[in-house]
Amino acid sequence: MLYHLLAPLARQHILFNLFNYITFRAACAIVTALLLAFLCAPTIIRRLREHNVGQVIRAEGPASHHTKRGTPTMGGLIIILATVVPTLLWARLDSPYVVFAVLAMLWMGAIGFIDDYLKIVRGKSQGLVARWKLIGQVTFGVALGIALLVWPLAPNLEPASTQLPLIKYRLLYFAPWLYVVFVTLVVTGTSNAVNLTDGLDGLAAGLTAIVAGAFAIFAYLFGRFDAAHYLGVYFLPGAGELAIFCGALAGAALGFLWFNAHPAQVFMGDTGSLAIGGALGSVAIMLKAEFLLLIAGGVFAAEAVSVILQVWVYRWHKRRRGKEYADAHRVFRMAPLHHHFEKLGWAEPQVVMRFYILGVMCAAIALATLKVR
Repeated sequence: MLYHLLAPLARQHILFNLFNYITFRAACAIVTALLLAFLCAPTIIRRLREHNVGQVIRAEGPASHHTKRGTPTMGGLIIILATVVPTLLWARLDSPYVVFAVLAMLWMGAIGFIDDYLKIVRGKSQGLVARWKLIGQVTFGVALGIALLVWPLAPNLEPASTQLPLIKYRLLYFAPWLYVVFVTLVVTGTSNAVNLTDGLDGLAAGLTAIVAGAFAIFAYLFGRFDAAHYLGVYFLPGAGELAIFCGALAGAALGFLWFNAHPAQVFMGDTGSLAIGGALGSVAIMLKAEFLLLIAGGVFAAEAVSVILQVWVYRWHKRRRGKEYADAHRVFRMAPLHHHFEKLGWAEPQVVMRFYILGVMCAAIALATLKVR
């Protein structure tokens, strides 16, 4: 909004020329998101506590987590507010990149909100039936895939394609229907991966800040012709505006982390985790950087894979040799992966900090691939 109001005034005063620079507006979005999170979080936490919006702890979860029962949840509202408002404030509102990213966050956040609401009303850990949650995620993925085919964001590229890492100017092409399936898998998989990671104080929020920061850099570089040409990646006109959205998301995650760090005063719940995952997945799709998301979000991917592997192996053993054998031959002591390390005796803050280190490493590797081509 401020771009449209103040950038035209650059003709009268050079100071307003700052609003033409994406780097300036992205930095302002980060600071705005941080401040907004700091300001609105205490009020939201207090309201959640007044309405008894407390976390429901799974009976089969680690015993140490039972002390967290009743901690305010649905704190993802803080992240959504602190991401969307700065984005609308500092980004160009006529950018389809920004519109799709904001819609992704709001749509997935709404699904998570319904899930959290049902958990609290019913007093059960199941929340929204998995089938309906998946339908909501798939619906958005299909809609996004079709929209990108009908209204391509990069007219110089085939819509049904994505860039491959480590190779200069190389695209992976899809049939249109297969591209829609691919987009749906990325959006659904990313939202569920972040959701599975959100199991320890500060874990998902900190990793979100790392991945969002990396994608802010990707968006800025891909949106500059000179940088894209130098790095051997495809130029995506207008993609730089996503740096503002990703910067706001990183700032919002850090602001939320202030209140979510161990011992947590509030949890993001599915409201936040699904919104974050949907937003990151959509940003990666629009930047044609889905494989870079897999690398930068390596911890998120590992958490999701740990659950898939645990369930598949358990069912396979149970079908062949019975439940007792399956119980005794699990791949991990508990899934997702962070619970496995808790069972090994790692303290919760230790798990979180070490996963942060791995997250930074994954993001650094993803950034390094831009030069290894």
